[in-house]
Amino acid sequence: MGVRGENAPKIAAMQTPSPSAPLLDAPEMAARIASRLPAFTRAEWLDVTGSTNADMLARVREGQDASQPWLRGTYRQDSGRGRAGRVWTNHAGDALMFSCAFDVPLPLAKLPALSPISGIAACEALRAQAGAAAPALRMKWPNDLQFGDGKLAGILVETARAPGEATPVVVMGIGINLREAGRLSAELGREIADWTQVRGGLPAAGDTLATLVADVARAWLEAVVQYARQGYAPFISRHAQVDALAGREVNVIEDGRVLFSGLAQGTDGDGRLLVDAGQGRVPISVGEISVRAR
Repeated sequence: MGVRGENAPKIAAMQTPSPSAPLLDAPEMAARIASRLPAFTRAEWLDVTGSTNADMLARVREGQDASQPWLRGTYRQDSGRGRAGRVWTNHAGDALMFSCAFDVPLPLAKLPALSPISGIAACEALRAQAGAAAPALRMKWPNDLQFGDGKLAGILVETARAPGEATPVVVMGIGINLREAGRLSAELGREIADWTQVRGGLPAAGDTLATLVADVARAWLEAVVQYARQGYAPFISRHAQVDALAGREVNVIEDGRVLFSGLAQGTDGDGRLLVDAGQGRVPISVGEISVRAR
């Protein structure tokens, strides 16, 4: 989940974070989330852990009993991870971090599309809670969520197999900035957004946070089920409704090097970003390169 660490290995925490609404204690948070997710076999919430994605992947690989779907979240991560293994940390109350595990009966070739699908579904879920600000909440392919041009949330999709199992377990993890956008923007040298901006300066209280978590988790489950049944085709138009890059000139970057530039033109039937570089649309594959607006 690259909420903080897209361009730096680790960001030092400020000594005096801004005020936030009181947080529910971890057992109460877990109970409220679970009550909103009857289709989930388990909902866990921790005060602190290393990485919710890493916790889940380890449990799957060790063959521990954890029937899917299930959820694990925390108020603070000590070693959260974004794409390319970037590491970041946070204060409790700065961000909302959780991961969901799903059994996905799909061939390996179909798994990359789950990256943009996770972003589309999460963006739609957060828009439903954003009120009048919803239209400004969009997804930057493959799955970063933005408010305006500021990064609001990052998503990381990973897979693992239980011993003796052929079907992979997909783990979707997200980190949503709740506050401190101004400080983070200054530290990172790029625009960061948080949920207080979305909600007009109001910090999110405990029950609201439980609702946000449950809404995103439910949206992910529904999206995974739909994708398994219908493929990516239904998500092409859904992506268009939340696309932060549509019609914008972008750079296609690999290993820090700009390969080419062009206009973003939505996604194809496999969830790949289409970039018109002047000689036709070029499909950009998830996990191979990153795309940045100029």
